[in-house]
Amino acid sequence: MPAPPASPVVVCGAGVVGAAVAHALARRGAPVLLVDRAGPAAAASGRAGGLLALDWTAGTPADPLSRAGFAMHRDLAAELGAERIGYRPLDVLMTAAAEGEDLERYRGLPNPGWLDGDVVAHRVIGTAGTVAQVDPLRLTRALVEEAVLRGAELRRGVVEGLRWGDDDGVRGVVVDGRALPAAAVVLALGPWTPQAQRWLALPQVLGTRMASLVLEARVPAQAVWSEYLGPGGRRVEFRMYPRPDGTVYVSGLREHVTLPDDPEAIAPADATCDELRRLAGVHARALATAPERRRAACYRALTVDGLPLIGPVPGAPGVVLATGHGSWGVLHAPPTGRMVAEMVLDGASRSLDAAPFAPARLPAGRIT
Repeated sequence: MPAPPASPVVVCGAGVVGAAVAHALARRGAPVLLVDRAGPAAAASGRAGGLLALDWTAGTPADPLSRAGFAMHRDLAAELGAERIGYRPLDVLMTAAAEGEDLERYRGLPNPGWLDGDVVAHRVIGTAGTVAQVDPLRLTRALVEEAVLRGAELRRGVVEGLRWGDDDGVRGVVVDGRALPAAAVVLALGPWTPQAQRWLALPQVLGTRMASLVLEARVPAQAVWSEYLGPGGRRVEFRMYPRPDGTVYVSGLREHVTLPDDPEAIAPADATCDELRRLAGVHARALATAPERRRAACYRALTVDGLPLIGPVPGAPGVVLATGHGSWGVLHAPPTGRMVAEMVLDGASRSLDAAPFAPARLPAGRIT
């Protein structure tokens, strides 16, 4: 195995993917500098649902990544402590909900006792053997804490550019106007990846934003994927994830807004969260009056072909991209971190075939 680099590997972005990269590098003994404008899990990673599914991407190029992620999350729960990261297996129930309509034609199962609203259970789409959950905020913070314990440095600041050596390889980053040395640079910027297109040519990364609500209610370990049939034929995909800390994460309504530069400026519309609360009450009467713990919005990074970007950036030696994981960012973060650490320290991914996720598969461009 090559000796660790003398200069740090700079990881730009301390969401769950960047945290997993820093953790994997630090475990290998590499010096790491983790930089984020607002700190760990300040954006989607602190506001996501955290569902983990073994085989829901079966038949797609992402399937090996999902299966590796599912196993690695189980190992992380054993290593870090399940309670610390909010890990537990659970079931997932598909339901249909509406107000003032006969839903019995959709029923496939009796409702569990806590789902006592205008809803019918359709079928089980996941069991404790194939589905689990984590609290993404706790997981991200735990990964960063463990990386720091192994020698990584966490710095709050804005990455403003890259510095190149005489051989055109990356030699540093500029953070808040100050040039810092770098043996390699990992861009784990999520939906802010287009900002790095000012420095180098990258594939297009898009974003989608979902509002969410966290309610205080203790219900069984049974996630709900529901289709709500609203007035005028409106259909809403609605999600509820009960957590072991006595809360229920509720999501399902998209918001179309511009991504701000500062993740701390992301906030959902009150009307959207009011509707999420109403829909939660349609499903379970106890949730209609449950205290609110938090309102938030989760802005996820997407690619045009639906697969993440994991690998070296063409024409930019020493720069590795790790972004575009969409709704499976939490699930895919640990194997992504391991793959990136292998790319940086060993020259290539050894644990998984990285070819389906190579940035070179998509057209790249710069913002001038």
